[in-house]
Amino acid sequence: MDAIPKRRRPGQPEPNMPDLAAARRSFTWDEARRWLDGLPGGGGLNIAHEAVDRHAHGPRAGHVAIRWLARGGAIEDVTYAELAERTSRFAGALAALGVGRGDVVFGLAHRTPALHVAALGTLKHRAVFAPLFSAFGPEPIAARMTIGRGRVLVTTASLYEKKVAPVRERLTTLEHVLVIDDGRWPAVAGAPGVHRLDDLLAAAPPTYGIGPTDPEDLALLHFTSGTTGKPKGAMHVHAAVIAHHATGRLALDLHADDVFWCTADPGWVTGTSYGIISPLTCGVTVVVDEAEFAADRWYRILAEQRVTVWYTAPTAIRMLMKAGAGMAAGADLSALRFTASVGEPLNPEGVRWGQEVFGLPFHDNWWQSETGGIMIGNVAALDVRPGSMGQPLPGVEAGIVRVADDGTVTEITEPGVDGELALRPGWPSMFRGYLGEEARYRACFAGGWYRTGDLARRDADGYYWFVGRADDVIKSSGHLIGPFEVESALLEHPAVAEAAVIGLPHPVAGEVVKAYVALRPGHEPTEALRSELLGFARKRLGPAVAPREIELVRELPRTRSGKLMRRLLKARALGLPEGDTSTLEGGGA
Repeated sequence: MDAIPKRRRPGQPEPNMPDLAAARRSFTWDEARRWLDGLPGGGGLNIAHEAVDRHAHGPRAGHVAIRWLARGGAIEDVTYAELAERTSRFAGALAALGVGRGDVVFGLAHRTPALHVAALGTLKHRAVFAPLFSAFGPEPIAARMTIGRGRVLVTTASLYEKKVAPVRERLTTLEHVLVIDDGRWPAVAGAPGVHRLDDLLAAAPPTYGIGPTDPEDLALLHFTSGTTGKPKGAMHVHAAVIAHHATGRLALDLHADDVFWCTADPGWVTGTSYGIISPLTCGVTVVVDEAEFAADRWYRILAEQRVTVWYTAPTAIRMLMKAGAGMAAGADLSALRFTASVGEPLNPEGVRWGQEVFGLPFHDNWWQSETGGIMIGNVAALDVRPGSMGQPLPGVEAGIVRVADDGTVTEITEPGVDGELALRPGWPSMFRGYLGEEARYRACFAGGWYRTGDLARRDADGYYWFVGRADDVIKSSGHLIGPFEVESALLEHPAVAEAAVIGLPHPVAGEVVKAYVALRPGHEPTEALRSELLGFARKRLGPAVAPREIELVRELPRTRSGKLMRRLLKARALGLPEGDTSTLEGGGA
């Protein structure tokens, strides 16, 4: 597939990393640590200091750190100096409540500055911040807070009423609920351990001295849902900020005068690592949009806020594609210089669509909750190969491996061969464990590699290509078929908005491919169209790989962070238990 050549728009800055190969040869994580200040007096490394305080006491004090776009249309700017004061007050409020170093503070709130303040104030106090997605129901909230032994919860009055109060008696470690008043405070006032956050902040001092912070002190707890079993709490330390900052500069090409918009909710790892920490360490202005997705408003935000760097999800890109390119025609997007995506692989059609509509290809990149930050990416220094993850960043050693039944690991060096994507441990944002599950953590490593559970291939030029999750890959008549390859081919058809592929048992072939397809507006789910899609896929992929069956559906099941839940489709098709569906977005096939 033809690459899209790297290029800069006139008047735009040189990339922070103009030559990836040269950077990989010279880069060290020790060097990246020197890009940060560290706590005064050699007090260690604290994420909140690097993201806020080091900017607040210098020439960038008056620079806008957060531009909040409220649901009702109001806009609020928070400077770095103001953010430093608010986070200091929050840290002081925790101290006044007797919250200690290492205690876990959960955040359950919508996209507002108060959530950013809570996250960073918690880290200033050297407590541990654990984000929760505001659309979770009571059960997934209770499960995660029980595993994490949360002592403090920051939430809104409305969310407390609807989602926390029903399970409050089960949260045996929860002592303090700090309530953001959204107009419902009288309804929750007087509940056990409930405090009005504004009152606590007003009573706290405006400055806070961050205590000595060991880089290996626990800082963040991100919960991930496996295909089975209970959620896993991935533990990250303050040293992760080294990777957050470096990848913001090298993978997202953030410059100090950028206006950056990461559309991910802070309830997910992307929204924390790249919606809060990484851009603030780079001193940029972060756009925070409280409302949910709407194509017309998103284009308006890009234009009116003069967004320069935009980090979004493949699901959102496909929704914009579904809305039509005409909606972008009237928007002045001339400020935009770098667009990127993450969350699941971006199909080639989405990359090319970005080039056609914005004059910029989407730079897809790859990482996981466990890696804490971007590991592989289509960076500004590279030509973009649509459908590829890109190449490993400086400081990241990746490989394609084969793991035998006895645990022996063999690295696959020849290009174009599928295997498991693996990473050599040692980058600063690597998770340090699953909370309370040491055996589960150890099982992620073999032969000196971290096993990602993703299957991929590497081409002759060093670009990595996603094949599928190891448990999603379809084995049919001796062929290993990656769902992503089939889904990408179907998305080339003008009637297809989204596609998901699974394998179904077959007495002869072992498995056969079934595709679920959601259509673009204006196309009806007829038998004629279904037959046309079967022929289209067969022509594109060949009979060994093409779907044997296509089902036309209204929408596909996804997690609230946008990832396809193929295993849920398979469970439904086979009549099996659906497992953990706490992260499921509303609706389904």
